[in-house]
Amino acid sequence: MEIITGIHQVDGVNGNCYIIVSDGLTVIDTGLPAGSGKKILSYIRNTLYREPTEIKTIVITHFHIDHIGGVATLKNAAPGAKVAIGNADAGYVSGQITLPVYPGFRGFLLRIAGAIMNPGLFPLDILLNDGDRIGDLQCVAIPGHTPGSIGLYDDRTKTLFSGDILRYDGSTLTEGPALFTMNLNDSRESIRKLASLDFDLMLPGHGVPLRGGASVRVQEFAATLPADS
Repeated sequence: MEIITGIHQVDGVNGNCYIIVSDGLTVIDTGLPAGSGKKILSYIRNTLYREPTEIKTIVITHFHIDHIGGVATLKNAAPGAKVAIGNADAGYVSGQITLPVYPGFRGFLLRIAGAIMNPGLFPLDILLNDGDRIGDLQCVAIPGHTPGSIGLYDDRTKTLFSGDILRYDGSTLTEGPALFTMNLNDSRESIRKLASLDFDLMLPGHGVPLRGGASVRVQEFAATLPADS
């Protein structure tokens, strides 16, 4: 579906995937490995009436499997596309850093899912740091959920792609799940950082768009967060 002119969301990929449409295509996050890449390609062909080879950049907001799952499929269809990720998360994707083990039954299920659903191999072409620009997007480093979590800010459309640091269900704004957040204090500090930006639309990694004065809602939410513990 088209959220605003030039920004689309692909449904059914078990995590929010966004496509920015301009001269070329920018894909932000790619869902789980189980068919997400094919759904994104189908959307590009059958809804946007564009060719997969028009994908210029695939940006990953963080290394979790429900965000990197379709990258290999997209790269196969668009060999010229560049894959970008936050610098501090690159090692988790390349295998140079051991993936974290999350506690409890949900963590156990995640380990099983990770073993079954292989996201495949793909190169990392661009390592993003705070303030870097990729096309019309500015990288905002928001560590906490993962060390290299990034947001992407488009000052032309006043849009923030916020990854998993925040969720919005249509009425309530919440933090990303504590169980899968590697450093909760850092995450809360990153939320306060996002609250200093000016954006009308927030597009989270899970949930629904937060529209109309979104930064005010984030400022109000940030003010309720506890001090570091």
